[in-house]
Amino acid sequence: MSQREQFATRLGFILTTAGSAIGLGAIWKFPYVAGQNGGGAFFFIFIFFTFVLALPLMMAEFAIGRTAGADAVTSFKKIAPGTKWYGVGILGMVTTFILLSFYSVIGGWIITYLGKILTGELADLQSDEYALLFQKTIENPWLSLSLQLIFILITIIVVGHGIQNGIERASKIMMPALAILFLILVIRSVTLDGAAKGMAFLFQPDFSKLTSKAVLDAMGQSFFTLSIGVSVMITYSSYLPKTTNLPRSAMSVVSMNLLIVILAGLSIFPAVFSFGLNPDAGPVLLFNVLPTIFGQLPFGMLFFAAFLIVFLFAALTSAFSMLEIIVSVLSKGHQDKRKRYAWIVGIAIFIFGIPSALSYGVLSDVTVFGKSFFDLADYAVSNVLMPLGSLSIAIFVSWKMEKSALYEELKKGSQLKKRIFQAWYYILRYVAPVLIVIVMLDVLGVWEKIL
Repeated sequence: MSQREQFATRLGFILTTAGSAIGLGAIWKFPYVAGQNGGGAFFFIFIFFTFVLALPLMMAEFAIGRTAGADAVTSFKKIAPGTKWYGVGILGMVTTFILLSFYSVIGGWIITYLGKILTGELADLQSDEYALLFQKTIENPWLSLSLQLIFILITIIVVGHGIQNGIERASKIMMPALAILFLILVIRSVTLDGAAKGMAFLFQPDFSKLTSKAVLDAMGQSFFTLSIGVSVMITYSSYLPKTTNLPRSAMSVVSMNLLIVILAGLSIFPAVFSFGLNPDAGPVLLFNVLPTIFGQLPFGMLFFAAFLIVFLFAALTSAFSMLEIIVSVLSKGHQDKRKRYAWIVGIAIFIFGIPSALSYGVLSDVTVFGKSFFDLADYAVSNVLMPLGSLSIAIFVSWKMEKSALYEELKKGSQLKKRIFQAWYYILRYVAPVLIVIVMLDVLGVWEKIL
């Protein structure tokens, strides 16, 4: 095996890892899930679970990756030789393969809408025409497939160039640009008439309206938003030197993710309330509601284009990590094989994702277990594979890895106090598995029947 590539800087690692986490979960899914669950109360419960559930799990993945210094499959083989635990790494590969197959479809939609802005197709549309336009867009098979392919090709090219020259370099450009564009959007949104209602919706919690479902949704959203359970963090941390402060890096990534979540909320909810629209519009919030809002503002399409660019950057940085997991396992550290595997796997993902891209058009009447191909892939990843991966990682680190060796690994490059380690270890061993099982039962619909 050739010498394993490493991140050039700690900042590069943090930006890349945060870019992996800041994707559809933070910018697309969080605002509409928060809107459907009452806003502020959901938001604060989400923050709570981010620190008591998602952060410990992220540190667990970091510990696995840097301890082994290998890809997601080999890491488990090195730490637990002669066991079947490497199946957790394979599970991560399968999960990201399926995830990127339908994730790239949404990435294609974003590129499509950027093109529509440039051609002026979104100009002068009435409110009810945006929904019709979106429906026509996703029903067009050739448009959906071609833009999905473009999204995949961008991902292949960046990942093929490696960690330092590809993923890290792209993340160092995209993440600061994302933050700057978001700040511009937030300033515009919070200065609209009536924006205070939207800010109150996000930051003034009414816990009397908090339901058990909202609590469970917040719990699930906390680790879905951070890409926990698919071995992304194992893969990225394997490229770290032993001098990197893992606890501080994990806290930096989580804090950056929360900042983007807040910026996403501030760019959307004040504008939604300013125009008297419904904050619980659901998944179509980005493509139906936001064009309606921006279409009524001076230079509105320019701001909407900025929002789509932010969204595209976030989607791409997440896509890089998904493809990287699989490529790193197959290339085994051989840089001369990286480009070839990036192309092979990327094209395979595109082919696998064709049914998802056509789910709203020519295959709209085809269902499996009562779901379209797109919805089935989404359900399998979000409701089964990611929680199962998170549960497996929590059990592996706290029950299979040697406790003293784990403490020494986390201490390298840091001044981690023993009592903080003990609290983290207790949460990972006893609290996290219980919470993850509760989330799994929720997303599988068990709690609906009980509650």
